[in-house]
Amino acid sequence: MLYTPIKFRNVELKNRWVMSPMCMYSSENGLANDFHYVHYGSRAQGGVGLLIVEATGVEPRGRITNYCTGIWNDEQAAELKKIVKFVHENSDSKIGIQLGHAGRKGSTWESKQIPVEEGWETIAPSPIPYHPSERIPHELSSEEIKELIQNFKDAAKRAVEAGFDVIEIHAAHGYLVHQFLSPLSNTRTDNYGGSFANRIRFLLEIVDAVNEELNDDVALFVRISGTEYAENGWNIEDSVKLAKELKNHSVDLVDVSSGGNIHGAKIPVYDGYQVPFSAQVRNEADVKTGAVGLITKNQQAEEILQKGEADLIFVAREILRNPYLAVQGSFEKNEECFFPHQYLRAKISS
Repeated sequence: MLYTPIKFRNVELKNRWVMSPMCMYSSENGLANDFHYVHYGSRAQGGVGLLIVEATGVEPRGRITNYCTGIWNDEQAAELKKIVKFVHENSDSKIGIQLGHAGRKGSTWESKQIPVEEGWETIAPSPIPYHPSERIPHELSSEEIKELIQNFKDAAKRAVEAGFDVIEIHAAHGYLVHQFLSPLSNTRTDNYGGSFANRIRFLLEIVDAVNEELNDDVALFVRISGTEYAENGWNIEDSVKLAKELKNHSVDLVDVSSGGNIHGAKIPVYDGYQVPFSAQVRNEADVKTGAVGLITKNQQAEEILQKGEADLIFVAREILRNPYLAVQGSFEKNEECFFPHQYLRAKISS
């Protein structure tokens, strides 16, 4: 299964390997540069079915750091378009982009909040900082929430014009959308807080707005945290309920990660530790899912797919260590997988 195609709308991935979005902290003013061009272009030579560009801010305050990428203006989109063009012309990989907003976890460097003079005032659904030592984030008004939804819509429009095949909305890891989902970070009493239906409203309105900019040639994924490992917080049962709603709102795949919203949460980490969350969401919500989290080997990935625990395998750090993970696995199993014609002499050792 690992080397069989899968289709989302009209977007066909040649195999089930996905390079997860990973921040590179190498931009200035949100602009991708030569590093990004080489980084993403070279990863596309490794045979993954899909690679996803790092969390990209839909507005300046949406970045995690001053050095994160953005797509809130046309100049940024033009630089990303160069990367997309190279990937399409020089590989079989499809390429996606993760649209995100850091919310209260923005204006940081090396996991610490920087002074507002060097960064910016952070925003959140409620005036609750991620860590007690951090400044209190600005509580969003209903009007400001609508503006943010428009930011996501505008970013999606630019991403489509740049030629991306997949848009992923980042609703995980304690960033802004996740902050709305969790009753621990969202204590609002208006239409965007309180009940489960109200807390997921922001995400669903973003999904609907983004879908207005998409067509059958661009698929829509959403990354969520299956649980935040905290009592009375967002949990796997909530994720199943949310996934059912996302499916009804034309989301093609739910990318299931975990954690990130509660400082100091105890997370049991082991190989494939998040796969059970993907499996539960997939099987109880009847949606396609992606599994992520310490998946490092070909056989491990194959077993996840064979057991029906996911439809795609998202790999992060292992792709940084070994950009050719996918194609090397295909050599072992005698499977078909993209390998640059310039490198074919290396396909058979002698």
